[in-house]
Amino acid sequence: MTKHLGLSPRIIRKALIMSQDPVLPRPGASYKPQPPVAGPTEAAFVETFGALLPAAQFLQTPRGKAAYYELTPSSSKDDTTEIDKVLFIHGVQTPALGMLPLARDLEKTFPAAHMVLIDLWGHGLSDTPVVPHEASLFHQLIDDLLDHLGWPSAHLVGFSFGGATTVSYVASRPSRVKSFTLVAPAGLLQLSMFTPDEQSCLQGDDEDAAKKCVLNILEGGDLVVPADWKQRVAKGEVVAEAVREWQMREHPGHTASVVAIFRDGGVMGSHAHFDEAAKTGIPSLAVLGELDSLCSKDQLNEHGFENVFVVPKAVHSVVRDQAEDVANLIGDFWKKLEKQ
Repeated sequence: MTKHLGLSPRIIRKALIMSQDPVLPRPGASYKPQPPVAGPTEAAFVETFGALLPAAQFLQTPRGKAAYYELTPSSSKDDTTEIDKVLFIHGVQTPALGMLPLARDLEKTFPAAHMVLIDLWGHGLSDTPVVPHEASLFHQLIDDLLDHLGWPSAHLVGFSFGGATTVSYVASRPSRVKSFTLVAPAGLLQLSMFTPDEQSCLQGDDEDAAKKCVLNILEGGDLVVPADWKQRVAKGEVVAEAVREWQMREHPGHTASVVAIFRDGGVMGSHAHFDEAAKTGIPSLAVLGELDSLCSKDQLNEHGFENVFVVPKAVHSVVRDQAEDVANLIGDFWKKLEKQ
């Protein structure tokens, strides 16, 4: 079901024994305030992957430090420019860099747009706050970033967990969203889809068991970092496998954030939020991979989403693998908005 989100057994074993992994509190639990787990440095990331992204900027919040990246407009906008401010929200595991191919493709068609990509908590260069990783934690991060940028509202593009977060954000803060696009969104999984043992681990208090369970659910086979990944990165390509392995190794809070997001962040059981987001009437688009079992066109139709497109033969990583196709669909959607 979720093998497309895979991690290798070797990486999982390493994650399970990392002594620096924090234990993050669950929703409703009492806990003492602690400083966040610091993310890696930009220098460490650039040393490994080069300067694929624009220079990181950092947002200081009460919960910790979050990294974001700006693609500034290359042409001036006029009064007819509807697509002016765009925020990209990535999924679990692969950080903002995974959304860069899509953003670059859209940048070509919408040069007057100001586009921003953010590293969510526990991903990329952003800290891991030692607090429950509920949807509201990520809503507040989006609020803080929009306020920092001086954006009263924006067009949102969310992938996977970022899609689930986008949906719940729209449902709770419709005034801050001009339009939203969901690419292979999470959120419609149900706890009942998992085995009884998995359900017990996901809901129980044994943190080590929960970590093992979540990482095994997300495993789905070996994570093989391509032998030529350095050459591909040098050409400007995003090699997601290498990025995921780097985070597991270099970000001491990453694994804890991944586990907490899967359990508490809205990856499962967000059906009501989909209903509420659809009912807002805010213009929306959904783009799915034909071979992705995480979300189907029928499911989205049932929740009130009508503007749904399926990319043939695409899997969950459609946002990167078929970035041009996804960008064309989003571009058509945005152009219609500009004509209204």
